[in-house]
Amino acid sequence: MRIFAFVLFLCTFTLSTKAQSSVQIGKSLQVERWITSHFGKGETPPFSFEYDGLPSSKILSRCRHSLTRLPNTEDNQVRYLATYADGKGLKVECEVTGWTDFGTIEWVLRFENTGSDMTPPISHVQTADIIFRHPAFVPNLYYAEGSNASRADFAPHERSLQNGDTLKMEPRGGRSSDGAFPFFNLQMSEDEGVMVAIGWTGTWESMLTSLDDQRLQLKAGLKHLDAGLLPGERIRTASVCLLFWKGDRMVGHNRFRRFLLAHHSRKIEGQPVWYPMFGGFNWGDPAPCNEYTCMTTEYAIALVQRTKMFGLKPEAFWLDAGWYEEAADHALGKNWYNTVGNWKPDQERFPNGFKPISDYIHKQADAKFMVWFEPERVYKGSLWERQHPEWMLAAGGDNRLLNLGTPEACKWLSKTIGDLLEENGIDHYRQDFNIAPESIWLSNDTEGRKGMTEVKYIMGLYDFWDYLLTRFPHLLIDNCASGGRRIDYETMLRSAPMWRTDYSYGEPVGYQCHTYGLEFYLPQHATGSYHVDSFDSRSSLGSAVVFNWKLTQQGESFTDMARTMQEFEEVRPYFYEDFYPLSGIGDLTGDDIWLAYQLYRPSDETGYIVAFRRALCETPAYEVRLSGLNPSSTYRIFNKDKGEENEYSGRKLMEGLELTLPQPRSSLLLKIERVK
Repeated sequence: MRIFAFVLFLCTFTLSTKAQSSVQIGKSLQVERWITSHFGKGETPPFSFEYDGLPSSKILSRCRHSLTRLPNTEDNQVRYLATYADGKGLKVECEVTGWTDFGTIEWVLRFENTGSDMTPPISHVQTADIIFRHPAFVPNLYYAEGSNASRADFAPHERSLQNGDTLKMEPRGGRSSDGAFPFFNLQMSEDEGVMVAIGWTGTWESMLTSLDDQRLQLKAGLKHLDAGLLPGERIRTASVCLLFWKGDRMVGHNRFRRFLLAHHSRKIEGQPVWYPMFGGFNWGDPAPCNEYTCMTTEYAIALVQRTKMFGLKPEAFWLDAGWYEEAADHALGKNWYNTVGNWKPDQERFPNGFKPISDYIHKQADAKFMVWFEPERVYKGSLWERQHPEWMLAAGGDNRLLNLGTPEACKWLSKTIGDLLEENGIDHYRQDFNIAPESIWLSNDTEGRKGMTEVKYIMGLYDFWDYLLTRFPHLLIDNCASGGRRIDYETMLRSAPMWRTDYSYGEPVGYQCHTYGLEFYLPQHATGSYHVDSFDSRSSLGSAVVFNWKLTQQGESFTDMARTMQEFEEVRPYFYEDFYPLSGIGDLTGDDIWLAYQLYRPSDETGYIVAFRRALCETPAYEVRLSGLNPSSTYRIFNKDKGEENEYSGRKLMEGLELTLPQPRSSLLLKIERVK
């Protein structure tokens, strides 16, 4: 069943044109000047809130202001701290960072009570509150669906905003990409616009309003906060990123993808990481086993041995749910889901923990080891609930939520999980989150403190992840929340979604759609790969992958598995540079269409075309127009399946190239190379 997960409406009404800040589209952007002019003394900053019912424009004008240059943490960076203090206890801080190489500015808003009494309520917090002034033009919004466990997950959409139209977006249930997606592109002239990203791993909201034919208002911030601060209390809210672009809209998308890799992704020894090519542990044992509730030390090592024997070389091995105590008590009705909170390797199945497995993987397979956890959801009666009932928020039914907003709970969780990783030789940490927390947070708010449970919780989540990443400098975090429901600007700094959706496992058409939609925004994400025929395996191409082959049963050959891995290794680097959609925007979920996209690497002027003719498609030919090429250059197109090659001018390829596949349910992989 498909659930429509985000609030999305378009309406016309009279709206006040008063905004907190104004940005002129079309002017040459100088990052440092932009920061000092929008956050300087006497300037109306590009954020807003209400304080004791009064708009921030009135509050901030009476505050003592300072703008302090902060030390840079990397090249091409400018950092400032804008501070506003009312002298009565309220202090507002906005940390602003700009990157001169990408024309990008981000900021995060914080509030602090420096007084001895509780502050009046802070509400309607909009980290971004800006009017964009643009040439006479009907703005276009390019956005994506969030995760709904459907074929249409992350589907790309376009919406024009006529005068007076308002578009509101927000996720469902408290997970940041559950049904809505906090990344979008605003085109505000024929060749200019701004990419927008929102960083809040809870309930954000965004509203876009076309005020007239030359003004577009953006608001983005927290949905629920309406709370006073206790003496000494300090909170953060959402972050917002703006990347200004010139050219066609895909210039904006590709610059944003490159910006994420260069300045806003996990780095190890100063370099952006490549997430692994994973191998699994024969997922799908017979009932009553589920997930990995029947996994043992001996079986895990045997599967690694078999992988090695077949000449397969995954970069990491992935152990998912069901390895912990009580999960294998099938006679008692226990399974992976209803035993979370017992975070110790099952002593009967893993008498020495995971160290024998991780040691074997490290020494014999020259690979890494990743293990699944779901520490925030705690099941009734589990060890953690018995140990620390005071930290549990009732979630309805038998689930509990470990309150990361309690500092003691957050510190305990950080050390506990950190120790588990260290003691068991775990290299990469996979965190799932199979619960919608919004109603739980709200039901635990106290009088005059609406939204504060969520704010403190999300701050604790960031502290927890930052602790792990600091303690383990080579750690990677896989961010899963019922499959891709916690993707936002803040989580992408610390993690990447290696299982981007819980849509029907291994269904290739859905996987094609998910790749196509996510590539507009994110260069790092992955899904599973279950079969080795080209239509299936190419549907899972990406910057990372999880090979879920069954190595203990007949079916597909290990020589085909090796070929599939080699093809993945060949194409993977191209997902880290430029992406161009070749099938437009709209409903791309049907079985009766073609879907195609282009990967292009300007650094050496090579790339790939990946194309699919689906099972019910009656058309053997499909015309595409390539992008990013030099019209006056000559390019070789090499068909990886047929071994055939042809040369074309860049102009011809940009005007139209006919793809052909005689049979339905088939695929093309074409290599592009500039020859002169």
